Amino acid sequence: MKLSVVIPAYNESENIEKTVRAFYDKLKEESIDHEILVINDNSKDNTLEVIEKLEKDIPTLRHLTNTAPNGYGYACRKGLENYEGDCVAVTMADLSDDPADLVKYYRTMEKKGCDMVFGDRWCKEAKVVGYPRKKLWLNRLVNHCIRFLFCFKYKDVTNGFKLFSRETMDGLKPFISGQFSLALELPLKGIIRGYSYEVVPNNWYNREIGESNLKLKAMFFRYTFILNYCLNEKLFSMGDYKKDKIKKGR
Repeated sequence: MKLSVVIPAYNESENIEKTVRAFYDKLKEESIDHEILVINDNSKDNTLEVIEKLEKDIPTLRHLTNTAPNGYGYACRKGLENYEGDCVAVTMADLSDDPADLVKYYRTMEKKGCDMVFGDRWCKEAKVVGYPRKKLWLNRLVNHCIRFLFCFKYKDVTNGFKLFSRETMDGLKPFISGQFSLALELPLKGIIRGYSYEVVPNNWYNREIGESNLKLKAMFFRYTFILNYCLNEKLFSMGDYKKDKIKKGR
């Protein structure tokens, strides 16, 4: 089972090499067949130059440039339309996600045969370092509201670090989000449409260099839109997008 790792990158020249090397070294150590696909989101710094230089040293690395429209979600979508693996994960360019956790995701999917593997940063086995307090309270409030609205137990649905099988990812199209709300759209659609999932602990580390592009006010409106979109599907779609119905045909 080949693993694709999609890394959207906007002005991450100081972080992208460390991130790519960390994931490559870990996946190589674990003998996992993989590719690393970096999406340069029309960066204004020398991110592209760093990636092109890295490609000469890392045989599993390739890149694409997302010209327009730009944004986290659009860059991810560029990667999710062009990856080559049997399963795919999206991770941040600032190494906030732990490569060892991706190995856990992969092994879990191998062992359980599930469609998706989700991380949980808030269980006692996980480690979270430097998470901004304001963002933390908002995160927990939003996740509790989502659990109530959609009636499931998973408590970290806004966590963008997840693994999906190719069949599942194809079943979640078309993608709607162009920004960080894509991290919410994908798992909600997956759960609503009946794809199976497992949850494992995952660590999170705040970036050491640069600033996050996440804007809380804009995120609120975009997340609200996606929540309404997915809730409408859950309540009114008559199961037309369910995994079993798609497999059987109409």
